[in-house]
Amino acid sequence: MTVRELPPVSSLTEQQRRGRRCTWCGYPLAPGTDVDLGEQRATAKNGAAYSWFPRACADTGECAQQEAQARQ
Repeated sequence: MTVRELPPVSSLTEQQRRGRRCTWCGYPLAPGTDVDLGEQRATAKNGAAYSWFPRACADTGECAQQEAQARQ
């Protein structure tokens, strides 16, 4: 898998931050059909730190297509 910089956590939906949808394309994910991108730490505007858990589609080609369609 190509290493990509994660998008800003503030630009993601709650489902994406919780790892229920792909970080990049927003596609719903199921256990065993996704890639765990590891626990991430972020600091909110109010200064409180929290963890978020990005996941991605295992099929990077399909993910890129879905991401492109979502941007249209």
